[in-house]
Amino acid sequence: MKGVGILTIPLDQERIQALRRRLVQERDDLEKRVQGNGHFGLAASFRDSTGELSAIDNHPADAGSEMYERSKDLALLEKEAFRLDRVEAALERMDTGEYGRCVACGKFIPVERLEALPTAIYCIEHEPRQETSNNRPVEEEFLTPPFGRTSLDEKEGQNGFDGEDAWQIVESWGSSNSPAMAEGNQIEDYDHMYIEADENDGFVEPLESFLATDITGHNLTVVRNTAYHRYMASNEGDHSLEPDELYDEL
Repeated sequence: MKGVGILTIPLDQERIQALRRRLVQERDDLEKRVQGNGHFGLAASFRDSTGELSAIDNHPADAGSEMYERSKDLALLEKEAFRLDRVEAALERMDTGEYGRCVACGKFIPVERLEALPTAIYCIEHEPRQETSNNRPVEEEFLTPPFGRTSLDEKEGQNGFDGEDAWQIVESWGSSNSPAMAEGNQIEDYDHMYIEADENDGFVEPLESFLATDITGHNLTVVRNTAYHRYMASNEGDHSLEPDELYDEL
């Protein structure tokens, strides 16, 4: 046969008949699973499975559980239907005399491979499913970096407000996470749960957040904010250096 190359030993009829019996048995089992149980539960209505008269009620958790089960049913049905197609295709190839040959190169598939995988239509060298696909969902283009197109931290000279900053503000108001379940092991309270919770907001050094002057650069004042109290408690500052009028307020 031109272009086929060296052929290995073909299957004898006894071995083919043994493989046929295995395929027929598997086909019957698959048909029972696909058709004999209401298509993995898909034949049951939402009302029958949840006991509710309407899907619009005050039990969203029940609806979520049912949605998960339905998606699982669809996946199982699709998997079994795909397997059934491969089994039926193998039986058809037996009837036409093509069974046991690789559809890519025409060589006989090794007996050991057919014993392990009776539905095989490729030899090991041409089996496409052994190649790892590098195709990725198009959505990932918007998920890298972590905050998608709105994350500008990787850009040189970026110091503006971006998507990560927006999420930090939202997360600072709370989330479903807790200190006990947090990824970090130094989380003491909910105020330190969000991303970069210790990051200075609007200043670089704590001193810059509580020392202020007027528009002319004079009339120094001290704003006793949280950063100020932390600064003094850590003995980094000296109260005696504050203006006298501030002591009158203490």
